[in-house]
Amino acid sequence: MYQGACLCGEVAIEISGPISSIIHCHCSLCRKSSGTAFATNGFVQSADFTVVKGANRLSQFAFKPGRLRHFCSNCGSPVYSSNEQDPARIRIRLGILSSDISERPLSHNFYSSKANWEDLDANLPRYDSFEPGRQ
Repeated sequence: MYQGACLCGEVAIEISGPISSIIHCHCSLCRKSSGTAFATNGFVQSADFTVVKGANRLSQFAFKPGRLRHFCSNCGSPVYSSNEQDPARIRIRLGILSSDISERPLSHNFYSSKANWEDLDANLPRYDSFEPGRQ
């Protein structure tokens, strides 16, 4: 069982099955909707997904007809996406999960659309908290 919540904690979810087809998506749409260099998405069966708290806090944005993005109306965190043409599955942004997962990403997709400042192979320093000198 996987658990997750939005940034403010008003919406909480549970996933009782596996997460499939996990990818890092670099397309401009995922970058814009996440505000990051790429979005990590995975699919779960709709029957395995439950909003356990705050369903009334979810708002929707119809990106394309039949494709909805569901997000917390309080903090704006993306919670999941649904597609009328594939009602058996939903797509989640893995960043919403609080639980460790056993599944792993398969690929970086739309790599040619990646942000020009993103260098996945960069040999940057790594810190367990803020970088030195940051208040």
